[in-house]
Amino acid sequence: MRYAILADIHANLEAFTAVLDDIGEKGDIEEIWCLGDVVGYGPDPHRCIEILNQSRHVCVAGNHDMAAIGKVETTYFNSLAANAIQWTTGQLTPDDVQYLENLPLTIQKGDFMLVHGSPMEPLWEYVISTGIAVRNFTYIETTYCLVGHSHAPMAFMKDKDVGCKPVQLSPGIGLALGDNKMIINPGGVGQPRDGDPRASYAIYDSERQMIHLYRIPYDIDTTQKKIMEYGLPVALASRLETGR
Repeated sequence: MRYAILADIHANLEAFTAVLDDIGEKGDIEEIWCLGDVVGYGPDPHRCIEILNQSRHVCVAGNHDMAAIGKVETTYFNSLAANAIQWTTGQLTPDDVQYLENLPLTIQKGDFMLVHGSPMEPLWEYVISTGIAVRNFTYIETTYCLVGHSHAPMAFMKDKDVGCKPVQLSPGIGLALGDNKMIINPGGVGQPRDGDPRASYAIYDSERQMIHLYRIPYDIDTTQKKIMEYGLPVALASRLETGR
């Protein structure tokens, strides 16, 4: 079976639908595994929640998701994020709020643990170095852990000699899963931050025990125009062009 792994949609409808179209073209996807932050930053929080709900999926809570419904204080965010969160709150329907309220911090799917930030700090910690990854391996009861939050695709593998080492995760090169524990980030759908503005997501093939990363172009201009039209911070529009 194959599963689509998405993180950090961030209310970017154009990026999200482009990814869903690509998933549909590939076909035979059993379920979407969403790693949180469905909302925040972007101009279409309600539509992204609505469309995600139309798919067979599971989803964990992200820090922006929780802040949008008042479960996390906006004082923990920078001014750009806090501004967008306050705007997002006003766009959510009662059903949207209920959906976000019911999101768990972690989900286990077979050999995978799903979490937004890290096993140690599900909402807040960025797993962006071997030092952080190795500290988190002891908190993972499964073989593999899928994380988001950093908006950049990367992977780390537990190693008996050096404790932890980075593993290449890039389009066109499959990531083979073995017996060693791994932490894997599929990158961000709605606001990539690795210098590539294309939406990022992955597909896990359980029969081949492989994960493949995909980068999908989308209509950035339309998303930017909406951000400006709705009065969200200009920087949230401009950063989409650079993927930073």
